[in-house]
Amino acid sequence: MQRVLAVIMAGGQSPALSVLTEERSEAAVPFAGKYRIIDFALSNCVNSGFFNVAVLTQYKPLSLQQHIGTGKPWDLDRLQGGIRILHPSPTPEGGGWQRGTADAVRYNLDFIMDQPGDHVLVLAGDHIYKMDYRLLLEHHIAQEADITVAVHSVSPYETSRFGIVMMDADGIISRFEEKPRRTVSSLASMGIYAFRKNFLYEALTDASGADFGRDLLPTIVARCKTVGYHYQGYWADVGTIQSYYEANMGLLAETPALDLYDPEWVIHTRSEGRAALLIGVDARVDGNLLCDGCRVYGAVIRSIISPGVVVEPGAVVRDSIIMTDTVIGRDAIVDRCIVDKEVRIGAGAIVGDGEDATPNQEAPEQLNTGLTLVGKRAQIPPGVRIGRNVVIHPRTPESAFGQQKVLPSGQTLGKRR
Repeated sequence: MQRVLAVIMAGGQSPALSVLTEERSEAAVPFAGKYRIIDFALSNCVNSGFFNVAVLTQYKPLSLQQHIGTGKPWDLDRLQGGIRILHPSPTPEGGGWQRGTADAVRYNLDFIMDQPGDHVLVLAGDHIYKMDYRLLLEHHIAQEADITVAVHSVSPYETSRFGIVMMDADGIISRFEEKPRRTVSSLASMGIYAFRKNFLYEALTDASGADFGRDLLPTIVARCKTVGYHYQGYWADVGTIQSYYEANMGLLAETPALDLYDPEWVIHTRSEGRAALLIGVDARVDGNLLCDGCRVYGAVIRSIISPGVVVEPGAVVRDSIIMTDTVIGRDAIVDRCIVDKEVRIGAGAIVGDGEDATPNQEAPEQLNTGLTLVGKRAQIPPGVRIGRNVVIHPRTPESAFGQQKVLPSGQTLGKRR
């Protein structure tokens, strides 16, 4: 296992996550209070015994790079193997900007071929799951496969979001369709692949496709041995606002499908030196996930509260995700919202107001279920009322509201960065 290279794809822009990815890649988006999405792939690697890891970045990588650092939280700060963060760079032909997952690996083939071992794991850095990659690799080697694709059953109504495979009773994949409008199969690719290293090199140098799912796999499964590894544990693709919200809120169930408290499979992350959680004498907390450094003096109900959040007296947070160091002012109400880091919500403001569920005018397909989004470091004035399906872009100042005290449902405020 020490001789297997794990390559984590972490360069995606993911516009379907709206303001959450305006200043960071999807892999760096916070999850479950204290984690980042990439923590799950990194933790799966080290828990599986893989300590040679490369992270391929592109879109706004600073937040991700700061989070990973030297890799110490995952025991990846090593002289042999360890973690390497690989950025796009120009080639002699003038290329370098990656157009997709296959392109990203193609531009780093020299590095990959220099690594020891005969197999390469290519992993999505933007999914939530716990998997022992040793079982996948053992299946790949036992089947003498060129490619092994991890697959997971999904709802027939969601197949258009995924790469869908046709797999026979022996586990051989005969067809791969990227995001089909109609299909008879409900086995979705998890974006997790095991390759024979030499075959990976040949496939990427012989073909020009930019993306594994869209371009490469549909054309090569018929001429190589491609097998499926049917994973039946918890797995969530959180590439949309709705799926991200549901995956987070699912952690508040009495018996959540994703167990973050399993001592046999710890999800590691970069921890911050925070004081203990403080709950005021008049506070009310009910069914939440609360992190270190929070100070709750108001009411927090069925919500996920990240480190350093302050909920002032009289404030109410309900069915919401509040990220690090945000302050909810006195008597403010936050209802069914996702609020990014370091936001200031003024006293008496209402964010997520009323029952009007008019879809967001700029992104009606992505934001139509009543969730309101507030971007990083935005400032919400005291006393303002903000409706449903509203988007507040990062760093929007109080002055952007002008004299208006009501921002109706479906509106967008601020400029995309």
